[in-house]
Amino acid sequence: MTFPKAIVDAAQAVIDRATARNLKIGTVESCTGGLIGGALTSVSGSSSAVERGFITYSNEAKNEIVGVPLETIIKHGAVSDPTARAMAEGALNAAPLDAAVAVTGIAGPGGGTPEKPVGLVYMGASRKGRDTLVAREVFPGGRDAVREAAVLAALDLLLKQLD
Repeated sequence: MTFPKAIVDAAQAVIDRATARNLKIGTVESCTGGLIGGALTSVSGSSSAVERGFITYSNEAKNEIVGVPLETIIKHGAVSDPTARAMAEGALNAAPLDAAVAVTGIAGPGGGTPEKPVGLVYMGASRKGRDTLVAREVFPGGRDAVREAAVLAALDLLLKQLD
């Protein structure tokens, strides 16, 4: 698969930084369905940094695989700051990772509401010993455009956490 240059460049920067710091990284993906992991592993030498990825599309998977409390999902929704934060932090507890990035959102075309429109994406980036970073974005366009923008934004957020 060929990713756009901006995504490949961002993935390369993440791999370079994680490798230079001897950090193992992972992903927890909902609306991106593995695209972040795919982008990272498209980089030659990514095995020096990428440990594993989780696709947690359902609420049950978020709970069972990375330990997002069901109460968090019920209270705030699957697409929320607390859920993205719990996904990223849960990855550090579920696997031998130093840092992780998580994405949850509404890629569309359906599923949006006035409070949570199509294109709404929350991303979390966690690292052992640091506060978790969370970002909220509403990306324009159709499903593919939202997912592509979410991949790029998530890689950028992870890169910040690796500084």
